[in-house]
Amino acid sequence: MRAPWIAATLAAAGLAGLAAQDLVQRKRAIRRNFPVLGRARYAIERIGPELRQYIVASNNEERPFSRDQRSWIYASAKQENNYFGFGTDNDVEYTGGYPIIKQRTFARVAPPTRMDSHDAWLPSVKVLGGARGRRHAFRPDSVVNISGMSYGSLSANAVRAMNTGARLAGVLHDTGEGGLSAHHRHGGELIFQIGTGYFGCRDAAGKFDLARLKDLVASAPVRALEIKLSQGAKPGLGGMLPGVKVTPEIARIRGIEEGVDCASPSRHTAFGDVDSMLDFVELLAAETGLPVGIKTAVGHLTFFDELIEAQARGDRGIDFLTIDGGEGGTGAAPLIFADSVAFPFRVGFAKVWSRFAEAGLADDLIFIGSGKLGVPDNAIVAFALGADLINVGREAMLAVGCIQAQKCHTDHCPTGVATQNRWLAHGLDPHDKSIRVANYLGTLRRDLARVAEAVGVPHPALVSPDDVEIMDGASGSATVREVYGYRPGWNVPTPAAIAACEELLGPHR
Repeated sequence: MRAPWIAATLAAAGLAGLAAQDLVQRKRAIRRNFPVLGRARYAIERIGPELRQYIVASNNEERPFSRDQRSWIYASAKQENNYFGFGTDNDVEYTGGYPIIKQRTFARVAPPTRMDSHDAWLPSVKVLGGARGRRHAFRPDSVVNISGMSYGSLSANAVRAMNTGARLAGVLHDTGEGGLSAHHRHGGELIFQIGTGYFGCRDAAGKFDLARLKDLVASAPVRALEIKLSQGAKPGLGGMLPGVKVTPEIARIRGIEEGVDCASPSRHTAFGDVDSMLDFVELLAAETGLPVGIKTAVGHLTFFDELIEAQARGDRGIDFLTIDGGEGGTGAAPLIFADSVAFPFRVGFAKVWSRFAEAGLADDLIFIGSGKLGVPDNAIVAFALGADLINVGREAMLAVGCIQAQKCHTDHCPTGVATQNRWLAHGLDPHDKSIRVANYLGTLRRDLARVAEAVGVPHPALVSPDDVEIMDGASGSATVREVYGYRPGWNVPTPAAIAACEELLGPHR
């Protein structure tokens, strides 16, 4: 009887040792939150390709991000081998909408090879706020930045990791509409988002308070202001933070009641049409000196027609326009809104950008794209369509440890990313994850620089609509220009633009 008892004791001691090791380590939130049991996730992950190939699904069937896309982000964040062997397993010839980037054999522009540089300097070609002469206009140091995700939706450790990662990678970090918390103050430069609830800049009645906004801007490294009209996850609906996520700290930051569902209105109260919105934009710019822009998903296009007509007069205007794809984002939403409200990114962005180009205004503001653009092929299509910068949201969550469990709306995120549960959030070590965020952002920039080199231009924002073709699902294809109805010459870099970009990048190439 002694042998079974000894074996059981040794097994229990071994499990206890593994549990202690998991609780102490800080690299993996799953193991820290679920000692011993969490190890199964990594074992299954190692044999995932075989399981999916013979039992479950292919590498490209999972949504919203395929297994291949997630694997690339995870490997990039850990600075592991993010190459793929044995050729593509995508159904290239028969997948409608599949992008093909066309490399050039010879090109006048021959950027230096940047195969191993994770800190490639890829600044914005345009100066944010420069066209309208804002006092604090600046050139963003990175074409890739972190999209708006609120503290409240995300945990304190996740926000801290992203802000520290933003500092390490030299990117801008959008606060999201939930206000500016202590967790946003770890060195990363900020874009402060003003949502319909005016969290962080509202009075006791919930109305916009300019004095509070100015105090907030003066207290943090805020570089620009973004007025959120709508977002891709739930356009036209407003937001909802469940009461279980409204902690005392979040209630204080937002100026709301603790433990009570926090609903953001679907529309602003500080303005009610394009004319009053532009008055609001100019007020914010005059009082703070910061560039001011708007973020919106794309539905009815009359808004943009009215905006262009007003902006063409020259006396008032936005400095940047963030277009969010209707295919959803970091926010939880009713299924109908996530699936069917607002245009997906490529269609919506093209409809808007082409209107500004038709009016001769495309060069007067910065266009920012968001909506699954944190993988290089999607990002390149966005640049070809006219984006100057891209924002990444869910991809940054993946870099910080998200496993696409899709429990963001339940407060039960197992990796501590999208929860206010203290036990789950404690598993996410902000120091370790901040490095992963920076690694991912740097790798994405590096790969974008590589693609620009292959195409023969000095910067990914100079990839033209004729440099990318879209497969039609059979054996044919058409250029981005043809698919989206761009006129010849639209978003095609001139020799002067190429020379200016080469000069800009010169000291860092």
